Amino acid sequence: MSQRTYNQLWTDAQLELGRLLKEELPTEPPRPEKDRVVFFQRLAMLYVRYIQIFRQLEKVYDQVVHPQKRRVIRAILDGVMGRVLELKNEMVEKEFSEYHYMDDVLHDMKLTPVDLEIPIPRFFSSDRSKEFQERKTMLTDIFKLVEPTESREPLMTKGMSQEEAIKILQVVERARQGRLRAKLNEESRNMNRMYKTKDPGTAAIELATVCIQKVWRGYIQRKRAKIAREEEMIFLGMAMDPKYQLPCPAEITAQTSEACTRIKQEEHNDDYQKSVVAVTNQLRDVEGHDMSKTMKDQIRQWFIECRDATGLFPDYPDEEDGGSALIFAEKNPQQLMEEIAAKEEEDSTNKPKGKEEKEEKKEKGKKDKGKDDEEEEEAGLKMLPSAFLSDLEVGNKTFLDFWQTRNESRNFNQRHEVELIKEENRKVIEAEIRVQVDEQMRQELAEWKLAVDKDKGGKTKGNAKKKKGSKSGKKKKKEKDLTADRTLESLCQELVEQGLLKQANNVRLQDYMGDYSYLGTTLRQNDIEPMPSLSDVRQVLSLYAVLPLGSQVVHEKAPLIKAILLAGPAGVGKKMLVHAICQETGANLFDLSPLNTAGKYPGKSGLAMMLHMVFKVARLLHPSVIWIEDAEKMFYKKVPKEEKELDPKRLKKDLPKSLKLIKGEDRVLIVGTTKDPLSADIKSLCKMYSKIILIPRPDYGSRYILWKQLIRKHGGDVTRALDISSLAKISDGYTPGHIVRVIQSVVTKRRILQQANRPLTAAEFVAPLAKIDPVFQEEEEALKNWYAKTPLGKKRIKAATGKEEEEAPVKGKDAKKGKK
Repeated sequence: MSQRTYNQLWTDAQLELGRLLKEELPTEPPRPEKDRVVFFQRLAMLYVRYIQIFRQLEKVYDQVVHPQKRRVIRAILDGVMGRVLELKNEMVEKEFSEYHYMDDVLHDMKLTPVDLEIPIPRFFSSDRSKEFQERKTMLTDIFKLVEPTESREPLMTKGMSQEEAIKILQVVERARQGRLRAKLNEESRNMNRMYKTKDPGTAAIELATVCIQKVWRGYIQRKRAKIAREEEMIFLGMAMDPKYQLPCPAEITAQTSEACTRIKQEEHNDDYQKSVVAVTNQLRDVEGHDMSKTMKDQIRQWFIECRDATGLFPDYPDEEDGGSALIFAEKNPQQLMEEIAAKEEEDSTNKPKGKEEKEEKKEKGKKDKGKDDEEEEEAGLKMLPSAFLSDLEVGNKTFLDFWQTRNESRNFNQRHEVELIKEENRKVIEAEIRVQVDEQMRQELAEWKLAVDKDKGGKTKGNAKKKKGSKSGKKKKKEKDLTADRTLESLCQELVEQGLLKQANNVRLQDYMGDYSYLGTTLRQNDIEPMPSLSDVRQVLSLYAVLPLGSQVVHEKAPLIKAILLAGPAGVGKKMLVHAICQETGANLFDLSPLNTAGKYPGKSGLAMMLHMVFKVARLLHPSVIWIEDAEKMFYKKVPKEEKELDPKRLKKDLPKSLKLIKGEDRVLIVGTTKDPLSADIKSLCKMYSKIILIPRPDYGSRYILWKQLIRKHGGDVTRALDISSLAKISDGYTPGHIVRVIQSVVTKRRILQQANRPLTAAEFVAPLAKIDPVFQEEEEALKNWYAKTPLGKKRIKAATGKEEEEAPVKGKDAKKGKK
């Protein structure tokens, strides 16, 4: 598509965003909603509409070439991503569930489940800085260095004596000669048969011809019937035309043009960066002197006005308060003096108060909170304050004021605009020059004071001393850097050698296949909690893990998620999801599993060093994922005898402490995986992991997709002879891991070659499937019951039984009256 098309797509997205902002930021605050269902419906509608804008903007950002437009779109895109995460968080708090079913919303908006899929922005991989790429190359070099040391032993070949070698050669040669003899014998037998045959009679010839005709005609008719059936299915739209299964020329040309536009993007961005440097230097040389002169004149004028108004020269504003930027605000000199005096008074009054005052404040705060909660309950449900709506409003305003009405008929190649660069960089240069001017004018003011107000010179010094004293308050305790004398490269090398820093497998989140849960809404309407589908799991992880790790702005402002626990039976794909998160965001993978850390860095000091190194490197090389396999072992109720030597509860105390040190700036995520959460202490597990995601065994729709796609992936052909529907039905209770094992055992290289004569059938997969134990209903029910004991599960049960609890007290009161 052309650049004009993408510009039009951007305008459409901005118009929809403008409508949403009008709804979310009305002139009058909306009334609180008492009905929880209506409020959730509103949230779901907003969530779906923001996802549609997100999809459009992501496509536009990927293909727009103009470097200045890209920066505006990126800021808006980050805001939309953050708003989607905020709405998701609000939906979880209101519905008390990680999974939501919005079939009715999709039906009203005439959308498909595919439109609800969270897209993973392509700029996560393309817009990576040079520093990030350099670090990645450093890590790959370290992995290459460490790999040969690990794989030397299996490559070593054993020594062989001459006699052994001769024996092997003899066996091979005898086998070859045997095969040749067998072939010659077969040929001689065929020759004998040919000579032995007698001349057949006319009757026998006629019978033979009739038989051949019958077979041939049957074969031809069956072939025609098959072709006619296929044509009819294609005509009805029940099957795809074979010519459309391969990528058509138009698709190939579109893909090549997209690749070309990405190359253009890089070229235009490089030109833009060069012009920014050239324009800033030019502005500094040409306009810098005039700027500093006008600033000095304005500040001197302010000095004189203040002296005329108050009879004293003013105190110069501090750098922290903005310096001379305060002077240029639209205020009188008296107002400015009052503001500065008020700030000084605040600094002097902000001293540490006694314990009694603090306790009183706490008590008052608790009472106020209780009153607020009661008022909220009486009033109804309100939307939580957003950190992204203001940014979205600013981005929308810049689009409406500047880009929507801009005439770009002369800028056909979509190059950068120099006038825009000048406007943006003037402010930067002004800020730079203001700092220099402030230093000069402070000295000048001091000289004026000495010359004119000699009596009050001591007071100003005293004030300066006070200010200095007020700055030096309580210092926060900084974390001790145990490896201050070591380089990042040496730390990475040590972690790789110890097996704590690993290379993520090349797996994408879209490879985690699963179908949409179509019965979710109907089941919830009938008070039945549906089990989530694999598609829902993929969507939740892309929201909680991929989007925050991929964007720094989103991670800083969106609701902070430090740790996620993936709970589910073995073979569900927990490990695959961890690797997929790393691949999608370019994150480094650290392995702190109890089995992996066993025997490494012994003692308390060793443990502290290990955690310090892992978290230090994770912060420096962010985004990073810290994976804890078998997370339940860290919080065992009772450690099994076999595992006592491994000391699995070693990280129980220290890991939560280091988790608290993760801030919004650090793109670090802890992901735990567990297949047996029942053996762990639920309280300590829930304290560690703020988000617990239950991954169930796949439903029928997901199993159907898995069988079909995985057979094709392993080289098998899906024909009419292969009844996938029956396979999906009989494999109920089996996980994706089980299905992969079965396919690998059946679809071998030899079987792939035989497919032309003997296509694959469902019966071939039944025998290996029967040898594997499935995930039984009892095991799944146990996981469900465990999840119901988690904080979110408890809230959901309370919300579900709320109506019954409301009715129960009424009955109790009536019973008491009867007794009286």
